Amino acid sequence: MTTETQIKPRDVQTLQIAEDTIAIRSRSWGRLRFEIEYALQKGTTANSYLIQGNKTAIIDPPGESFTEIYLEALQKRIDFDKIDFIVCGHVNPNRAETLKALIDRAPQATIACSNPAAIALRSLIDDREVNIKVMRGEETLNLGKGHRLLFVPVPTPRWPDELCSYDPKTQVLFTDKFFGCHVCGDQVFDEGWTVYSDDRRYYFDCLMAPNAAQVETALDRLEAMPPARFYAPNHGPMVRDGMQELTALYHQWSKEQKTQDLSVAMIFASAYGNTGTVAAAIARGISKAGVRVDSINAEVADPNEVQAAVEKSSGFIIGSPTLGGHAPTQIQTALGIVLSTASKNQLAGVFGSFGWSGEAIDLLESKLQDAGFKLGFEPIRVKFKPTDVTLQYCEEVGTDFAQALKRTKKVRPAAKPANTTEQAVGRIVGSLSVVTAKQGDVSSAMLASWVSQATFNPPGLTVAVAKDRAIESLLHPGGHFVLNLLPEGDRISKHFMKRFAPGEDRLEGIEIDTANNGCAVLKEGLAYLECTVENRMECGDHWLVYGVAEAGNVLKPEKKTAVHHRKSGNHY
Repeated sequence: MTTETQIKPRDVQTLQIAEDTIAIRSRSWGRLRFEIEYALQKGTTANSYLIQGNKTAIIDPPGESFTEIYLEALQKRIDFDKIDFIVCGHVNPNRAETLKALIDRAPQATIACSNPAAIALRSLIDDREVNIKVMRGEETLNLGKGHRLLFVPVPTPRWPDELCSYDPKTQVLFTDKFFGCHVCGDQVFDEGWTVYSDDRRYYFDCLMAPNAAQVETALDRLEAMPPARFYAPNHGPMVRDGMQELTALYHQWSKEQKTQDLSVAMIFASAYGNTGTVAAAIARGISKAGVRVDSINAEVADPNEVQAAVEKSSGFIIGSPTLGGHAPTQIQTALGIVLSTASKNQLAGVFGSFGWSGEAIDLLESKLQDAGFKLGFEPIRVKFKPTDVTLQYCEEVGTDFAQALKRTKKVRPAAKPANTTEQAVGRIVGSLSVVTAKQGDVSSAMLASWVSQATFNPPGLTVAVAKDRAIESLLHPGGHFVLNLLPEGDRISKHFMKRFAPGEDRLEGIEIDTANNGCAVLKEGLAYLECTVENRMECGDHWLVYGVAEAGNVLKPEKKTAVHHRKSGNHY
C-alpha cells in the first residue's frame, strides 16, 4: 500500500491539447478532499484550460488546494495583465480562493459565468472590484483567431450554476463536472479508456445518479451542440477515445435511476459544501440499494419542485447547515412544504453540519416528530468537515433507509418455491468465508459463500458481492481484502449472519490478527488469502470481484473447509 512518505508532492502538468489551447492539470496523488466521490483514493487532477486567441481566456481555475502551484504554472505561460476572461463552469467557496488570487493579479479580467454563479461569486470575493459577464445560452465570447466560445447552462441540484463551454475552432467541449473521474497520472487523454470504466462509474454514482433527471436534460443540451472532438472535464483525463461510449453510458445509467420503483426526496442546503457532501454520501447508499434519489437544492429550487418531489416519493430526507443558530430560510420554507404535503406513512430522515452548534438539526427533528413522522435513522450531526469514517457511516445509513422503504412497501416479492432452474442453481456450492477489507480508517466485513478460484497464474479468485453491501465500496480495483475461509463446525459464521447497524464494528468480539495488507485475519479461520482487487464486473444485483492472492496461510490443516449447501438459487 502507498504510505504517506511515498506519495508524490502536488505538481502541475501543462501541455497543448488543441490549437492555441493549453491544459493546466494540477495533480495530487493523495486524497485531496473528503467528498464521497474521492473515496477511491486514487488522487485527482484539477484541469484548467488556457485559450490564447487575440484575447485570452482561462477556463475553470482549480480550488485552493492548488492555488499557488497553479498560479506559478500559469505565469510561465502568460503575463497576468494579458488575461481577458476567466470562465467559471461553477463557483464554490473552495474555488473562490483561487479566483480571488487571480483577481488580485489580473484585475482587468472579466469573469464569465452563469447568473447563479454571478450571484454566489459576489458573496465569495470579499468586496473585490470585478467585472462579471453573465453568459446565457445565446451569449458568446469572441477571443479572435476563430475562437468563439459558446455556452450551455447545465444546472444540477449540487451545482445549480453549472455551465459548459464549447470552442467551434478546436471542437473542444469543456464539460466542467460532467464526464470526469478522480484519478491521477501522466496520461492526458483516455487511450485504453476501459481502464477508467470503474472510476467513471463510481464518479457518476456519487455525483450524477442523485440528479438523474437533470443529467438527462444536460446531456440533451450538450448533444445539441456542434460535434465535439473530445471532452475536457474538470477532473481526470480528456475523454476522446471513449467519448461515444461514455456518453451512451451516462444516458443508460441515468435512465436506470429514473426507472426505479421507489424514490427518496433529498432536500438540502449547503452553505460551505459540508452538508452537500453528507447528502451525497447518503444518496450514494440509497442508490446502491436500488432506490432512486431525487435531489433538491432548497437554495435554488422552486417551491413547486419541492412539493412535487415529496408527493411522488416514498420517503424524504432533509439536511441543513446551522447559520447563526438557525436553519437557512430556504430550508424552513422547504420544511413547511414537507409538513403540509408529505404523508405520515412516508419515512423521514434528518442530517446536517455545523461549526459550533446544531440548532438547525434539532429544529428539523422536533418539527417532524411533532407532526407524527417516523424517522428512519438517528439524526446525523457532522461538526465541520466529514471524515472517511463519517462518510462510510452516512452511506450505510442511506442503504438501511432504502432497505427499510422496500420492506415497508413490500417491493421484494415474498419467498416462493424455487422453480427447477433455481433448484439446480442452488446446488452450486461455495466455500463459507468471511471477507474483510480496510481502506484508511474505514473497515468492514461480510459473510460470503459465492466464492470460487478463478485463475492458476496469477492465483486468483472471485467473490460475488451484493450491490447494497457496506463492504462493496471498499472492493474497487486497487483495493485490498482478506478472504478468511471457515472450518466445518465453525462458531463465528452466526455472528456475521446478523443485521449490523450503520457504523457498527462487524469484528467486535472476534479474535483477529492483521494481514500485511492491513485487513483482518480471523484467528478461528481455517485459512486466509491476502488479495488485491484486480477487476470487477457488474452482474445484475451483484458485483463480481476478481482478486489476486498475494499471500496466504493455512491455520488449521487438520480441518475441512465449511461449505454452504442450499436447495434454492433465489436467495442466500
